[in-house]
Amino acid sequence: MRRYGMVIRLRPGAEEVYRRHHAAVWPEVLAMITACNIRNYSIYLKDGFLFGYFEYHGADFDADMAKMAADAKTQEWWAIMKPMQDPLPTRRAGEWWASMEEVFHHD
Repeated sequence: MRRYGMVIRLRPGAEEVYRRHHAAVWPEVLAMITACNIRNYSIYLKDGFLFGYFEYHGADFDADMAKMAADAKTQEWWAIMKPMQDPLPTRRAGEWWASMEEVFHHD
């Protein structure tokens, strides 16, 4: 298992709609997250920043992320979410949410 942390800004004025969508995430999107070996997925909000955390339990992260990106229902969900998000200018090429480096962990 590998832990992932990521961050992105939420556009001003988008919080209410973003919260409403995430209070009722589509079952197909949740099923795809699970099918792509992601567990313990959480998103936190503070001062306009979204922090995402999940645990990856698969063997090929890139293949699983490609599978998710190819899913029609996930693409539909992302089309609603992306206009509410403002990616960090320091993110790596090809990223939407900026990956974070884990600097401490304790079980």
